Amino acid sequence: MFAAFVIAAKDLRQRFRDRSALVLGFVAPVAVAALMSFAFSGVESFHADIALVDNDRGQIAVALRGALTGPELSDVLTIRDAADDAEARRMVDAGDAGAGLIIPAGFSAAAVGDEPIGLRVLGTPDEPLQAQVARAVADAYVAQLNADRLSVHTALAAGFPESRAAELAAAVANLQLPESVQAQLTGYRQLRTASYYAPAMGIMFVLFAIGFTARNYFTEQRTGTLERIGAAPLTRGVVLLGKSLAAFVYSVVSLGTLAIVSSLAFDAEWGPPAAALALILAFSAVLVALTALVVAVARTERQADGLATIVTFVLLLLGGNFVLLSQAPEMLRRLALLTPNGWALRGFTDLATGAGATSAIVPVLVILGMAALLGTIAAVVGRRRPA
Repeated sequence: MFAAFVIAAKDLRQRFRDRSALVLGFVAPVAVAALMSFAFSGVESFHADIALVDNDRGQIAVALRGALTGPELSDVLTIRDAADDAEARRMVDAGDAGAGLIIPAGFSAAAVGDEPIGLRVLGTPDEPLQAQVARAVADAYVAQLNADRLSVHTALAAGFPESRAAELAAAVANLQLPESVQAQLTGYRQLRTASYYAPAMGIMFVLFAIGFTARNYFTEQRTGTLERIGAAPLTRGVVLLGKSLAAFVYSVVSLGTLAIVSSLAFDAEWGPPAAALALILAFSAVLVALTALVVAVARTERQADGLATIVTFVLLLLGGNFVLLSQAPEMLRRLALLTPNGWALRGFTDLATGAGATSAIVPVLVILGMAALLGTIAAVVGRRRPA
């Protein structure tokens, strides 16, 4: 057993002396995670700039403007006044506003009369979401007005005295539609891009270690290093165990370093340390199994390099390392559950959004099961491999 640790220490010294290994394991994950976090940081929050044109100047129009500029919508909307329809269109086309909302003349009079009422919304293909928000606000406000107006007409038709119209108006003003959308706290945090892409990029670069380790194995075989090791009183299992330990330690140190740096530098959430460490250890175990499988299947250094590249990029494309799985098509979300990195990202995502440490149990067990299966296949293939 001591010999396995000696071999692992030798491989780790070689790896840490290799600048490319240091870049792939430590520098690149931090840099790319930071780049991805900054690039997609805009999707974490939404804010719409709406150009407002008031062609009515009536009481209802003033109330609408007050609702749009109130504290409840201040985090979502910024209202920019426009003198007329043409100016609002220019603001939308120039990008000074994402959408426009036009209150037509006679809006207040129509709100208390029998004529249909409505608001105009200006949009642009460049900002479809802001136009949808403006349309939703307009629809909600007009729907409430129509409900209030219907309530007034119903009460008057039922015999409510017109002399008490002020009292009726006050009562109607406090009415709310029976169905509405209200924000409720769920007890979970919003997933930040840094919290997703930090582990995603760390896993991506750690997967590149499959090719590095496999190439190193065949290089030592070609140069006779393995033969010299084999001449010592060591079994092949001890040699492979030592190399597996080196790959395992490299993966744990790489992902652990990224977790610490991204938490301190980018506010990335990795969840409870014990649960995050369990995921890192489990994924490092499956990395060792994948490396062993590549070594067992390949016959030459070139074959090992090609096979490792295929395995790495298939896992990255299916596992969701490049896109947020929550925004991916249903088929990709299902395929991600066939990969160890997909399960690891699922576990890290749950932890980052505030789930308890126990939420990592299933991902850890699934990843360890994959590691056991891949390791068993690698052992069977390795035994059948000619000496």
